[in-house]
Amino acid sequence: MKHQDIWRALDTLAAENGLSASGLAKRAGLDPTTFNRSKRIMQDGRSRWPSTESVAKVLDATGASLEAFTALVTGARTLSAGGRPYRRIPLIGLAQAGSAGYFDDGGYPVGGGWDEVSLPEIADPNAYALEISGDSMEPVYRDGDMIIVSPAAPIRRGDRVVARTTQGEVMAKQLARRSARRIELRSLNPAHPDYSFDLAEVTWLHRIVWASQ
Repeated sequence: MKHQDIWRALDTLAAENGLSASGLAKRAGLDPTTFNRSKRIMQDGRSRWPSTESVAKVLDATGASLEAFTALVTGARTLSAGGRPYRRIPLIGLAQAGSAGYFDDGGYPVGGGWDEVSLPEIADPNAYALEISGDSMEPVYRDGDMIIVSPAAPIRRGDRVVARTTQGEVMAKQLARRSARRIELRSLNPAHPDYSFDLAEVTWLHRIVWASQ
């Protein structure tokens, strides 16, 4: 068994259950950061392997058999139970998305800083995933939830979207209104304010097409 194959199998198992890596860890009763990409390589450069205990807890939490997990490790099984193909989609945390180097001017994911997650096939080749952290988007999206964003998907009033401003802020909101001059965004958490921007203040606006919850 190879280090990368074990982690790929865990990522695929998470995707088949509609979870991110941290969501899978939480379902298994583990620390949410147990399966984080940043923890798969130790500070001295050595590979960190998941423990047999953590794998056992994941199998128990998802109902997967050891044989099914082994098939994911060896590559003998790469499809979901329904036969749908899975695709690797770039993934970062929503809190990171405002940093430079993750998106080009059109809002498409670029650079080598992205992680990856295996998810059901999405038609948009530029689709990407964001992992929610914190409680700022409750009750719609909770800590550990993962959203899939499609730059190509048409957007209508009432859609949930991810917006990036010219100041570099990236936020998940609901499109309340879009005119020839302004964009109005409603916060998902009623405890947070709504926003209104001039069109020139918004770099891009992409629709959320899927969420693990």
